[in-house]
Amino acid sequence: MDGQSALQQLVKHYAQQPERLSKQVRIEQALRQAVTQEWPNQTRLPSHRQLASALGVARYTLSLAVATLLKEGLLKTSHGSGTWSCKVSAPAVSKPRSAQLSKRAQRVLRWPGASTVQSGAFVPGIPDIAQFPMRKWRQLYASVTVPQNALLLSYSTGGYGPLKRAIRDFLACWRNINFDTEQIIITDGTHNGIELCAVALADVGDTVAMESPCYWGARNVFTAAGLEIQMLAWQPDQGHALPPAPDPVKLAYLTGSHHYPLSVPTRAADKQRLCDTLAPTYIIEDDYEFTRDDHSNLLFDPHSERHLLVGSFSKMMFPGLRLGYLVVPHHLAGPMNRLRSELFREGRMLDQAVLAQFIFDGDLDAWCRRIQRDYLGRQQVLHDQLRSLPQVRSVSPPSSAISLCVEFEPDVNDVGIAQSLLKEHLIVRPLSPVCAPTDPRVGLVMGVGMLSGETLVREAQRLRHSLEALLR
Repeated sequence: MDGQSALQQLVKHYAQQPERLSKQVRIEQALRQAVTQEWPNQTRLPSHRQLASALGVARYTLSLAVATLLKEGLLKTSHGSGTWSCKVSAPAVSKPRSAQLSKRAQRVLRWPGASTVQSGAFVPGIPDIAQFPMRKWRQLYASVTVPQNALLLSYSTGGYGPLKRAIRDFLACWRNINFDTEQIIITDGTHNGIELCAVALADVGDTVAMESPCYWGARNVFTAAGLEIQMLAWQPDQGHALPPAPDPVKLAYLTGSHHYPLSVPTRAADKQRLCDTLAPTYIIEDDYEFTRDDHSNLLFDPHSERHLLVGSFSKMMFPGLRLGYLVVPHHLAGPMNRLRSELFREGRMLDQAVLAQFIFDGDLDAWCRRIQRDYLGRQQVLHDQLRSLPQVRSVSPPSSAISLCVEFEPDVNDVGIAQSLLKEHLIVRPLSPVCAPTDPRVGLVMGVGMLSGETLVREAQRLRHSLEALLR
């Protein structure tokens, strides 16, 4: 490949990066994508002067980005010979040995899992991390002085008390739920909370009922725990497809006030009808995405002996935080807290202290109000671009969530379309792999967290043009 072609591809990838990111990060991601996905090995880069001029950045900014790729081994350089791409090849193994995994692990790995690409246009499940008030977050770490409270460096015993109180007040304000602080269990995110429920409340071979389409992450956790999964199709305008003669169900796992991945409001009446039919021992509601005004869609009752609510701050703030909560009945709080301590050796007290102060200062409330207004406008942009595409049945209405779902006619290959879009660095998730075998729905799940402004408009138009060609 000649230098001019390499330069054109790099400029294209740079333009596709979210404008909210710093120029250095945008260059790093563009270089990483070009080296790993497009450039042949040993492709010589144009001079730093040419690159900086074409990208419209300072040479110092470019040199910092190149230095990062040199450390990663994706670029190499030597004095007087320029800079070259260097694809990392896997070591040759003469006789590869197949991994002897458990049957549960093999079942999990047979399903499509988390994408290896977690950055780019329309990647689902990622909030706007570029606008998050990181300066205030760093200041809070500096204000939590360890010498005055050395226990923040030790294991926690049931979670940081002030964080529990902060979560109680936050949920009372945003979800209209009132409960005792003792009912809260601090978790390392939603998956950890679901895993704790699976281990504490069900035995291997028990059945968990899930909606179709389902959240793939929860399905994987239940499968790894050795539970049998019964999927029941849910339609926003029809409710659940109820079995005529239901089998005993130990757990019912339901989405909260906003369905994921369909990205539409749920209905508490549908969930109540399902639970009346299945009579599960425990009902787990995952409050994946929500707004202040949609708490009426929740079935969760904090005074019930069988209702649990799981939530996470990863979708509200940033994924790397990995802190969440479980709200459980009084009689389960003590045993499940002890079980969590025995299994997972809970800690991260410093992170919990910072999050508690962030909530107490009103910063989480202000952030949620601001970013949800932004998400509503972004979804409107994407909705307007996609609703008139051929073979599109429906597009989820604009909301304050970070996800949007497009449903296609049944004969569309959504898995193939998602793979084709990935080659253009448009990262979406097919709907069909998270549907029950009897649920024929197909579509795409996408996010609006990483795009805004002119970048969103440009990428939405690019997505529309790509889908038009693929759907026709």
